[in-house]
Amino acid sequence: MTEFDGKVVLVTGAGRGIGKAIALAFAAEKSRVVITGRTAAALEEVAAEIRATGAEVLASSCDVTQKPQVNDLQHTIKTHFGAVQILVNNVGIAPAAGFLDMPDNLWDEVMRVNVSAAYNCCKTFLSAMIDARWGRVVNIASTVARVVYPGISAYATSKHAILGLTRSLAMETARSGVTVNAVCPGYVNTELTRENARRLAENRGKSLDEALAMLAASCPQRRLIEPEEVAYVTLMLASDRARGITGQAIQVDGGAVMA
Repeated sequence: MTEFDGKVVLVTGAGRGIGKAIALAFAAEKSRVVITGRTAAALEEVAAEIRATGAEVLASSCDVTQKPQVNDLQHTIKTHFGAVQILVNNVGIAPAAGFLDMPDNLWDEVMRVNVSAAYNCCKTFLSAMIDARWGRVVNIASTVARVVYPGISAYATSKHAILGLTRSLAMETARSGVTVNAVCPGYVNTELTRENARRLAENRGKSLDEALAMLAASCPQRRLIEPEEVAYVTLMLASDRARGITGQAIQVDGGAVMA
């Protein structure tokens, strides 16, 4: 038996990358895991991996940027497992564009996916945690919630907003038994990072391997972070032993940002 045994965990954007690693990590602790995203086929692949561990899983397609769909998801989860006890807001996009060149609809999309989705899920699932006097919210942010770089104004703004939401909710729930924290990864070894590296390679006239090496070089450890490392910190923040940690942004970046 572990402290996560039977806990109901919702992970958004769980079809690949960090979200998948987090879902598998909770499954390994025998949690009842709900995975959601917009691509049903990817979710089913992750669900099959979770079932193979013997854990319970519910895969449910949902566009968490749409509040009515999140409300429907809440009803589905309640029918199958009960109230969500641990919420991991992971879904996100990271397009690169200079501010003056960026189309307005790209800004709107980044805010919708990276900020409004977390808002929708917190607004929907937080009340039950407060009523139960126990709950955990972990928002997957980024090191650019703490620092910024050229060409990512929309992404950086959205992740700063996530950190602001994290701290605001932590203050409002501080005496309720609920904690709200953010995990801020650096460059992680995922397809999203490879997509960014491909764009970097095209812009700089480099190969993909050279671009990935450039991203890795931004970390003092000279490597990409593995998704499982982010998952580990997420589990730690969701544990009872971390009940004194709230409103914090924990960097997982090999020392890239020290502040």
